[in-house]
Amino acid sequence: MSEITETGPLKSVVQVEEVEGVVVAPGIVQRRVGGTDHARGWLVDFAPGSEWPGIDSHTTEERYYVLSGEVIEGEERHGPGTYVVFAPGSSHRPRSESGAQILGITVL
Repeated sequence: MSEITETGPLKSVVQVEEVEGVVVAPGIVQRRVGGTDHARGWLVDFAPGSEWPGIDSHTTEERYYVLSGEVIEGEERHGPGTYVVFAPGSSHRPRSESGAQILGITVL
């Protein structure tokens, strides 16, 4: 397992492929990829047919970028290259029929 390297008070570096994943739900693996006092990053892999285990409610802003596959939010489908932003007070429950990978940022 690779740890996040603190290269100074304003920067951290991580090799994403080396970060150990945590199973969030069947078919969903999340890797935290570091951050600062202001935001943190994570990478989530969705297997085909997977769904987030519950409603994800936000007290702060959250955003993600779809790297591959397709993420479904209610009736909306977000493919590769889609950037999604959730304001504080919002909620969602992402799922994927085909599988997907997203890179997300939670603003603290």
